[in-house]
Formats: sequence, C-alpha cells, structure tokens
Amino acid sequence: MASILFFGQARFGRAVLDGLLEAGHDMTAVCVPPRTGNGAPEELEARAHELDLPVISRRSYRGPEAVAETGPQRADLAVLAFVTQIIPVAILDAPRLASVCFHPSMLPRYRGGSAIAWQLINGETGGGITAFRPDDGIDSGPVYLQRPLIIGPDDSAAAYYYGRVFEPAVEMMLEAVELLLSGRARPLAQEESSASHDPLCGDEHAVIDWDRPAKTLHDLVRGCDPSPGAHCSFAGRQLRLYGSRRGGDAAGARPGTVLSVDDAGLRVATAGGSLLVAKLRAAGPKAAAAEVAAELGIKAGRRLDGGR
Repeated sequence: MASILFFGQARFGRAVLDGLLEAGHDMTAVCVPPRTGNGAPEELEARAHELDLPVISRRSYRGPEAVAETGPQRADLAVLAFVTQIIPVAILDAPRLASVCFHPSMLPRYRGGSAIAWQLINGETGGGITAFRPDDGIDSGPVYLQRPLIIGPDDSAAAYYYGRVFEPAVEMMLEAVELLLSGRARPLAQEESSASHDPLCGDEHAVIDWDRPAKTLHDLVRGCDPSPGAHCSFAGRQLRLYGSRRGGDAAGARPGTVLSVDDAGLRVATAGGSLLVAKLRAAGPKAAAAEVAAELGIKAGRRLDGGR
C-alpha cells in the first residue's frame, strides 16, 4: 500500500483513482481543476467527495503556497491522470518516487495538449499511449511504459479516445504505478531527434477549405470532432461539421457545392471527391445534418464557403 498525491479530472481521472483505491492505495489529496460553468463538481471531484477524500482545487500550482497545500513530500508517488494544468517540478519531484503522467501518443511524437486531434488531422493510422515521468519540459520526461494503438480510418477524436485509448490507458497507468512501487520500473529517455510538438488545436486550425482533397478534409473534421469542430460558413453563418465520411466522386462539381442532403447527411464536393457529414451545428446544439440544413435553407446545388 502506498500514499499517492493524485492529479486529474473527468472520467479518466475517476477510473484511475478507482483503480488505485481498489489496489489498496491511500490518497494524500486529490487535486482537480477549478469548477466552471454552473459550478457543479465534475466527475473526478464528485467521486473524491463521495469517498470523503481530501480535495484540492487551485488555479495555479506554482509557488511555495501550492507546495505547502499539496504536501508532495508526504506521498510515495504523484499520479497525473488527464492533467491540463502546469504542475511544477517542486511538486513533481518531491514524492519519494517522483511522479508518473499519462499522455495519449507514442512519445516523443505528438507532445502537447492536443495530441489526439493532431494525430487524426495528420492522417496517422497508428497511435499509442505513454506513461512517463514528467519534468520541467512539455511531455519530455523519461518513459516508463508505452502501448501502440490502431487509429481507425473513420475514428473521430472522441471515438478513438473512448473506444481505443481509454481502457488500455487506465490499465497502463495502474501497471506503471505498481512497477514504480515495486522498484521494477526502468525509465527510458526520450529520443529528442524524433520529438514533435503541436499547438493546442483551436478554431484557427479547424478551418475548412473545400479546395483541399476529401481525405485531408475528412481527417480534419474527425480530428476536430468534438472540439473545436471543423468549420465553414453558409450565407454568412458559421457551420461546424461532425461525423465525417468520405463521400465518393463529385462528378466534376465545384468544391464547396452541396451535392445532396438526406438522412445519410450532407454531402459536399471537394477537390477530387466529396465529404459526407452526419451532423452540423450552427447557432444551437449540433443535430442531424438534414435538420440543420433545412433550418438554414441548405439544398443541393448551393455552395458552402470556407471557414472564417
């Protein structure tokens, strides 16, 4: 049994926390991001309160106050499961066995906070997961464990994460913890010559240009699904696209031309082919493409503009 300082959030954080508790470990604290929106606790925080575990929520973990509050020197190990805040080395290195962190790529490739999005946008067919010791760089510390994963040709970012990454990643993090606690972990330095880093995927990266090939646009849409949502416009209104498939030949139609709108979705001509999207979002929540198209007057023969 070990004392663990836990950092995380959302469903993944909860799953790793539950696994550690089931293995008999104690939490010195569960550190979660500040609440947003309606102020309700998200999944990990709610679980920690349910189990009466000590919960810490800070906007910043820099400085002596954060070190004093988290008390990392009291822990055998710090576990970082889905962490988007910066945790300084003053905390990361203080536990007896330092720290272990999860990343959804085969490091050193695809460092950064949007690793899944960029793997799909770039059309990768293979991805992976890594458990590593975090340092003062960005996803640059030595690796404890890695597992390669297949990326399906039509996987969205959400489908890939929940369908292929989630369960193996939880299992890998629990395995890494046991390796560290038993003294069997063998960290391997990352090969910097193979490293790559991408920015957080935002609206500026999610712009649809209908003059690009269908495969390129398909990868962009699925990599940005669900967030931030690849976007174009129609009659001055922004449209976000979800549930992408390659739609076949466009019969010479000008890129951006709507070829059909039906229960299968909205099919749009691209350079050398077409793109089929199942759902759209304009001002309201995303809905079936045919429903949103009917509301906006999008019909076969009309043209969509590039994102703006």
